[in-house]
Amino acid sequence: MNGGGPAFDLVVRNARIATGADVYQADIGVSNGVIVALGVRLAGGAREIDAAGRWVLPGGIDAHCHLDQPTGDDSVMADDFESGTRSAACGGTTTVIPFACQQRGGTLQDAVDDYHRRAEGRALIDYAFHLIVTDPTPHVLEHELPALIARGYTSFKIYMTYDALKLDDRQILDLLAVARREKAMTMIHAENADCIAWLTERMLERGFTAPQYHALSRLPVVEREATHRAISLSELLDTPVLIVHVSGREAIEQIQQAQWRGAPIYAETCPQYLFLTEDDLDLDGFEGAKCICSPPPRDAANQDSVWRALDHGVFSVFSSDHAPFRFDGPDGKKVHGENASFDKVPNGIPGLETRLALLFSEGVLGGRIDVNQFVEMTSTGPAKLYGLYPRKGTIAIGADADLVVWDTFDPQPIRNADLHHNVDYTPYEGRNVRAWPGITISRGDVVWERATGFVANAAGRGRFLPCERPVALHRSRHEQQTRNKGFRWLAALGL
Repeated sequence: MNGGGPAFDLVVRNARIATGADVYQADIGVSNGVIVALGVRLAGGAREIDAAGRWVLPGGIDAHCHLDQPTGDDSVMADDFESGTRSAACGGTTTVIPFACQQRGGTLQDAVDDYHRRAEGRALIDYAFHLIVTDPTPHVLEHELPALIARGYTSFKIYMTYDALKLDDRQILDLLAVARREKAMTMIHAENADCIAWLTERMLERGFTAPQYHALSRLPVVEREATHRAISLSELLDTPVLIVHVSGREAIEQIQQAQWRGAPIYAETCPQYLFLTEDDLDLDGFEGAKCICSPPPRDAANQDSVWRALDHGVFSVFSSDHAPFRFDGPDGKKVHGENASFDKVPNGIPGLETRLALLFSEGVLGGRIDVNQFVEMTSTGPAKLYGLYPRKGTIAIGADADLVVWDTFDPQPIRNADLHHNVDYTPYEGRNVRAWPGITISRGDVVWERATGFVANAAGRGRFLPCERPVALHRSRHEQQTRNKGFRWLAALGL
């Protein structure tokens, strides 16, 4: 009791707590940044917050966002680790996992060292790193990647598209073999590069250059084929993969079929596939460039398919895929000019701060998903898949005190002027929400208060989080099948 002083550093009272599995009323006692007590009428804290029956949920984990990442085409991401993590905190996210991207001809260690330099002294909240592997040389496969996995970089992303990033199937198999042996999680951007290049070339020949044609260059079949191929490669080596930013029905069907077979296939989707459509690319002038991302937003029917898949448990992760390029200025969406063809526009949209409010408003308050599903996809699921659980992703004794007290209210429009990123637009301008994080707490520190507009001026308080090797969930049936039905050759190959 500290010689008669407060029992806790912080007590959050009268909380309506939701985790990925439970809903209950309790007080939350925090000491040294960690949850140390859950109960009714806890003793006093040096600071007390009365949740007054509001929802108190685990802080969000945005497991797919891009901050201060080199691009290679003269464009510059608008958010560094300071502005990006400030924006995240104001939107209820307490942990981010951006990407250390290997440059072709460079090493993975160079990418990690550079990314630590970019993050150091800037992050407001905690962060981990995924790797992006673009050049899987023998040295990378045999030495660098296994060593980095052992040091806490336990997930990596590979691309099936983009000329500067894409790998062929044999390279993907080499990386999946490393992931299997080292127990790492592989994320895959699944789009067929040759189909995209073929369609793009023919549209440009006919003068179809406006932003709206971006969607036609990346039709659903392009995503479906690559998703099917990624799943097949995963099943060949019996190792988990996560298909990122799934946009619609055709890819979802491939993922569902694999999951029904018991294959270790996980999936992620993002707000743009629930709240934008291909019509948002067909705005006056160059405005549609604001919504160019890959895969592109689909039509309303595909939106409905993504909502159904959310409710049915197809997705383990709901991320922003925040890729922050300014609309105006020389180094953002117009880096190649205001009338540049769609294939020259930097891919990506901002979404770190708006991710949770959009899903809570339309999903939980709108009755499309329940609050436990919300927590699972936005916090617990990514914590488990990327090796941060149970330190992150839940409200439990011993977990970091990353908490969000939610405000609910009559519909109010999102306005970019109210956001805290360094981007000059939001694709969700004017869209009404009915909830927003009222208080964001990171390791016991209040970093955002909606009522006062307070944002902690604490760049550098965020800590880097080495990740454990993730536990591949829901694999028992498939492992049994593997042992009994013909995968013994993997052991013969040392896999």
